[in-house]
Amino acid sequence: MKNLLFGIALSASSIFTSCHQTKAPAPYGPVPSENQMRWQEMEYYAFVHFSLNTYTNQPWGYGNEDVNLFNPTELDCRQWARICKQAGMKGIIITAKHHCGFCLWPSEYTEYSVKNSPWKDGKGDVVRELANACREYDLKLGIYLSPWDRNHADYGKPAYITYFRNQLRELLTNYGEIFEVWYDGANGGSGYYGGADENRTIDRTTFYDWKNTYQLVRELQPNIVIWNDGGDRADLRWVGTEAGFVGETNWSLLNAAGDVPFNMLHYGVENGDSWVPAEVNTSIRPEWFYHPDEDAKVKTLPQLMDTYYHSIGRNGTLLLNFPIMPNGLIHPNDEKAALEFSKAVNEAFAVNLVEKAQVEASNVRGNAGKFAASKTIDNNQITYWATDDGVTKASLTIDFGKPILFNRFLVQEYIRLGQRVKAFTVEALVDGKWKELAGATTIGYKRILSFPTVEAMQVRFTITDSKSCPVISNIGIYNAPQILTP
Repeated sequence: MKNLLFGIALSASSIFTSCHQTKAPAPYGPVPSENQMRWQEMEYYAFVHFSLNTYTNQPWGYGNEDVNLFNPTELDCRQWARICKQAGMKGIIITAKHHCGFCLWPSEYTEYSVKNSPWKDGKGDVVRELANACREYDLKLGIYLSPWDRNHADYGKPAYITYFRNQLRELLTNYGEIFEVWYDGANGGSGYYGGADENRTIDRTTFYDWKNTYQLVRELQPNIVIWNDGGDRADLRWVGTEAGFVGETNWSLLNAAGDVPFNMLHYGVENGDSWVPAEVNTSIRPEWFYHPDEDAKVKTLPQLMDTYYHSIGRNGTLLLNFPIMPNGLIHPNDEKAALEFSKAVNEAFAVNLVEKAQVEASNVRGNAGKFAASKTIDNNQITYWATDDGVTKASLTIDFGKPILFNRFLVQEYIRLGQRVKAFTVEALVDGKWKELAGATTIGYKRILSFPTVEAMQVRFTITDSKSCPVISNIGIYNAPQILTP
């Protein structure tokens, strides 16, 4: 008996020692910064476009529009924040200055701002009102500041950079914490330019001296992420389209130096040397600014759900725009669409069917419990299943104990250790045979696959190719309701 107890104790001790000594996988390739992680975990947030061209029914202002046009008599940033909060968004990015140069805050560096408009007798500050509303509704605030300024006389000259940075300092100093700063890629062209009424061209990669501009941004807002469509590499990248989707293959990587081929914005660079994830920006209407003839052209629920699966569901974030009406409010049609969209997403992912399932792995790192297959279904984003070094092909088998219906598969990598998976498949055990339901390439922070509803008792997730040993933090299986087209 004594020998038996000694043997059991020795075995338990060996298992403990093995678990204790099994090291976590080393990071592979570039990894996200803490700022990038916080941003990625937001997943979904809003744009609001509002400026003088809201009142002229133009897509872009020329820079000579009369400041007296700006008089949003019903402006209510709390309405914006309430709608965004109810829609499940985590923040709002405001076009503080679009290409026309008109400033939605009382900038001390120009007369072309709200301080000279009839709105609130020149005492108003849209950015301030939105900052206060975001705090009230627990939303993060972001700032869009157009590098191009069609109003300013010095645009294209060295003096403009000082002006640009002075305004940047105002916005990043006076309104609390800013989660993201957004620089549009439109640079140079025809404009008013203080009365010159001419065409001006600049080299967008050098004119703004992005290196030192970025340094200023990070000094003023240490927790910020930078989105930029040109110049030095920013923290986030454009996906090459405003249609609301990113590539089916989506690496969160680019190279720090050199031009990015346009098509690679859509897919990332598999062996890139810098972590530069994708933000999918699109509008809830065809255009970014409000146009009355688009009131009946708001994206439908099927269109918005398609956008969700092709942005957040493809390792991106979703930045969805609301064009603000001339009265200063979000249109009821836009609100209705956004809330229906939120309801549909919540319903689709309300019940994770793996929560009571059993899961086994073909390989577990060091046979250690802290890297076990069960870590993928423990509802903890920090834990993960990992394989031994050198094992780049592996599978998880999920057993529900009874047949279930499902049509969605969600999987997440533990990207703090890098993005690794290059290809995977999802199969179901149907009538005693494994049937492939879907296959895909990259995973990254989050990947969602949709397929026709199937009934099965077991599902097998197989990684068929990976740069290094996979690290999978979360798996979800869902039976999303069908969305009918009206």
